[in-house]
Amino acid sequence: MKRNPYATLARSSISYFLETGRTMELAGDMPQELLDKKAGAFVTLYKGDELRGCVGTIAPVRETLAEEIIRNALTAAFRDPRFPPLEEEELTFLTISVDVLSEPEEIESMAELDPDRYGVIVSCGYRRGLLLPDLDGVDSPEEQVSIALRKAGILPDESYTLERFSVTRHQEND
Repeated sequence: MKRNPYATLARSSISYFLETGRTMELAGDMPQELLDKKAGAFVTLYKGDELRGCVGTIAPVRETLAEEIIRNALTAAFRDPRFPPLEEEELTFLTISVDVLSEPEEIESMAELDPDRYGVIVSCGYRRGLLLPDLDGVDSPEEQVSIALRKAGILPDESYTLERFSVTRHQEND
C-alpha cells in the first residue's frame, strides 16, 4: 500500500517529537514538491471517529510546505487548546490528514459557497474564523458560516467579510 508523503511527514514529525522532544529537521529523501511549494496547511488528527487535534495556517508562514506541515502537526498534537497534549500510546490510534489550502478569494455572499467544495474564512477586524470544506455534519453554507463566526467570536449581526478557498486533502494510505 502506497503511503501519502504529506500525512506520513505529519506522523513522522509527531513521532520524532515524542521520541526526542525536538522538532524534526527536513530530510533529503522528502518529495521535492514539499520542499518547493509554500502554502497554508492544516493538520487534522482523529482518534477513531473523534477529532483529537486540528491546527493550521491560512497562508504560509514557513519557508517550505514541509516545514509548515511539521510545525502544524506538532501544534495539533501538543498545543491545540481544546485537547490535552498527545500521549505516546495514542499515536498508533491516530488517523492523520493534511489539507493544503489554495489562495483564499473574497466572495460577496454565501451563495458562492459550497461546503463540500470550499472552506470559508470570516473576518471582522482582527478576528478571523476558518472552517475547512467537506466536514461531516456541515451541509449548508449557512451552517458553515455560522460555525466559522462562532470560532472567530463574531456575532452574526456584525459586519464581516467572506473568503473561500479549496483544499487538496492528503490522508494516510491515499
